[in-house]
Amino acid sequence: MEIRPILSSLMRNKTGPILVALQVAISLAILANALHIVGERRAAAARPSGIADEHAVFTINVSHLRGGGPEQDLANQNREIATLRAVPGVVSVANVGQLPMSNSGWNTSVAVERSQTRESAVPSAYSVADSVVQAWGLVLAEGRDFSAGEYIDIPMGSREAPRAVIVTRALAARLWPGETAVGKTLYIGMGEDAMGIPVVGVVERLQDHNANIGERGEFSIIVPRREYGAGAATYTVRAAPGQRERVIRDAEDALRKASADPVILHTRTIDELRAARYRADVALSWTLVVVSVLLLLITAGGIVGMASLWVNQRRKQIGVRRALGARKRDIVRYFITENVLITSAGVFGGVLLGIGLNQLLVSRLEMERLPLGYLAGGAVVLWALGILAAYGPAWRAAGISPALATRSA
Repeated sequence: MEIRPILSSLMRNKTGPILVALQVAISLAILANALHIVGERRAAAARPSGIADEHAVFTINVSHLRGGGPEQDLANQNREIATLRAVPGVVSVANVGQLPMSNSGWNTSVAVERSQTRESAVPSAYSVADSVVQAWGLVLAEGRDFSAGEYIDIPMGSREAPRAVIVTRALAARLWPGETAVGKTLYIGMGEDAMGIPVVGVVERLQDHNANIGERGEFSIIVPRREYGAGAATYTVRAAPGQRERVIRDAEDALRKASADPVILHTRTIDELRAARYRADVALSWTLVVVSVLLLLITAGGIVGMASLWVNQRRKQIGVRRALGARKRDIVRYFITENVLITSAGVFGGVLLGIGLNQLLVSRLEMERLPLGYLAGGAVVLWALGILAAYGPAWRAAGISPALATRSA
């Protein structure tokens, strides 16, 4: 089929084709970037926290309504740990200062040299009184877990330095690229007051308490230090497979019975922490999916409407071509080719517009760059959509009788 007559026809009626091409361009730019955001958010929401079998792990925060001083608080915590360990179905328990994906906790500045004037990283700092490597099922990539003599108990506000530290693989790679971290000294703080702590282990992964997106979300340290005196403590518990709900009920009952004074218990599962942390990301993903579907429907509707209008405007031309021997498939092919040319122009503009929009998002929102696969996939979808949307009007045009089409109005 000759393309030149089609181009000539389009040039004589520019407004409609331009509007359709512009609609395709805008749709492609928005669709590609929206799906890229959806992919990023869903990947972030599904990434591992470092905790093995999250469904088996829960946390209990215990708050005492009557204060008894720091020493009483320490005695309460030791009793509560023993109580939880005695609950049937409990595999492991650890006293922790904060939790992954909880959106609550603290960071600390770290350096590799005491003389540094600027931190090397700002990881999430997990203070623990027991082995979270065991309780959370963390994977040791290098070194070892803390020994019993490395755990210390200090009153709140004390600046006693931890005796050891475990870091994540991501943080180790940032601080000592290409080297083993075990045996190195990690400085918490900077200057003369910085605390130098030997690194004894590296865990494969442990998300920070905010579950930040990107490399920073894997920057965490674990220190074997428990602060007491606040009248409250948080315990993380690993239950035997399939027994979590029963263990939660039994653990709560046991803690209430073991306490001499009223306590407030707040229990959360790791599943609940994950759902709460990523609720906004999941909601955004579904919103963008719905917007993308609506955008495709609107684009398809625009193509169908414009193709139908062109058919009605060129009924006499179609009739003449049919009278001169054009077959139905020739008419269909004509309109499909015409639509492909318009859609291609829109796709070309959409690729440029999509890249420009992504550059804006990268600079303002620190997003990843748009992979070309999204643009290529979006282009294929819009080409297919354009062909399918134009096929109905084109088939109706091919069915017009030459006698009827050439009849004067």
